[in-house]
Amino acid sequence: MSIKPTQDTSNVNNTTTISPTNIDTPKNNSQENLFGIFIIAFLAGLAAIFTPCVFPMIPMTVSFFLKGDKKQGKFNAIVYGLSIIALYTIPIALLIIISNIAGGQEFTAGIFNALSTHWLPNILFFIIFMLFALSFLGMFEITLPSGIINRAENRGNKGDLIGIFFLAFVLVLVSFSCTGPIVGSVLVESTNGGNAIKPIIAMLGFSIAFAMPFTLFAFFPEIMKKMPKSGGWLNTVKVVLGFIELALGLKFLSVADQTYHWHLLDREPYLAIWIAISIMLGLYLIGKIKLPNDDDLEFIKVPRLILAIISFAFAIYLIPGMFGAPLKALSGYIPPITTQDFVISEGGINTQNTISKLCEKPLYSESLKLPHNLEGYFEYNQAINCAKIQNKPLLLIFTGHGCVNCRKMEEIVWKDSKVKSIMQNDYILCALYTDDRSEDISGKTTIGKINTELQISKYQINAQPYYVILDAKNPENPLLNPQGYNPDIENFINYLEEGIKNYHRLTIEN
Repeated sequence: MSIKPTQDTSNVNNTTTISPTNIDTPKNNSQENLFGIFIIAFLAGLAAIFTPCVFPMIPMTVSFFLKGDKKQGKFNAIVYGLSIIALYTIPIALLIIISNIAGGQEFTAGIFNALSTHWLPNILFFIIFMLFALSFLGMFEITLPSGIINRAENRGNKGDLIGIFFLAFVLVLVSFSCTGPIVGSVLVESTNGGNAIKPIIAMLGFSIAFAMPFTLFAFFPEIMKKMPKSGGWLNTVKVVLGFIELALGLKFLSVADQTYHWHLLDREPYLAIWIAISIMLGLYLIGKIKLPNDDDLEFIKVPRLILAIISFAFAIYLIPGMFGAPLKALSGYIPPITTQDFVISEGGINTQNTISKLCEKPLYSESLKLPHNLEGYFEYNQAINCAKIQNKPLLLIFTGHGCVNCRKMEEIVWKDSKVKSIMQNDYILCALYTDDRSEDISGKTTIGKINTELQISKYQINAQPYYVILDAKNPENPLLNPQGYNPDIENFINYLEEGIKNYHRLTIEN
């Protein structure tokens, strides 16, 4: 049966909102996400220590603190470490606070959403990352104007508490050419999902790890004697980071590509570039490639050999993805399977091979698709109408092209045969992309803006993924509490089955 597509958005704008207390956003998962961001940022901070801009400064700085009164020196080291943490964390916190005061949490979430999905910042980040990567590989050197550094250093040499703060400021400035892309990676990744706390947690984790050796070695200077001496290995670290930045920088171009449907960097070319980078990195580590500033490699040390093995193994792991393998460990960090042309498990070309069970052709289906050959809609009113006609519950899926956890749910949970069967046979699916920049059917706004306003106005939340089960005849009230990110397959099956039970119970009662 076919129905006429509606362009009326009254259902979106005039719906009754539900109380935030009825929304089931798993606190444990939220805490786990924040903890995960902290750990990733902390590890990034540790990696930043072992760069040529930072590592040689550790013994010099610690020695400066330990001159004269040892107790005062330890106190100064604590102030120095806290200053580093403050320099990375407080500016981000202030920006978020000012943004919340100026426009509220929705305004701040909108800024994060634009930062993580709009083509302009993503292309800008892509270019910056490529420049930093080329610098790491030895093509040229990126430095800040010497005047800024000299002025900060002169103020820092005065030795008082403010002077120590400026010494920390000098470290942040001098190390920028090495830490800039690492901080940028962590910060941009933390803005995904619209949670204003995540960037603060990310900068806190990074800065704690980054500041730790300067304070720790002031209390235990004997440990510093066991540190490896500066040398050619620092340039090797920098080059390895350069290869990693080349790979990570593609993520920004990919997000813009998916959001605007340019199809410049679909799954196959993305994986092909990653495979090439991994192989080149492995060849570099075993001495088959030599770059500027590298020392002659007489033999390969065991840690370097292990890293080379990991790099080659990663390339081998990626190769099946060229033919449609899910690569679950990387879901969310590579383009989705829906952008893949050739999928062996689906008989070659990635197209719908089954007879459609939908009421009509979904709007926006030329550019939007559900993974695993699932069928569904991408427009709220069209899905509501079909759910009424087929007498099925409606599963709203608030998602996004740049949403890492959305891709994880699709690759880990949706791919399960039982989950897929329930979603396809017992529900009408409606995937609402909150970051899609294509024009909606009215031609007056974008798909993403319509869907974001719908989610915020009805559910007072702007986080993805977000699942809502509705009775299309009474869409104002969800059949059970909405659910956020949770990669537990059994949990999602129970959620879907409970929604079906509630739908049938209400149907009988009415």
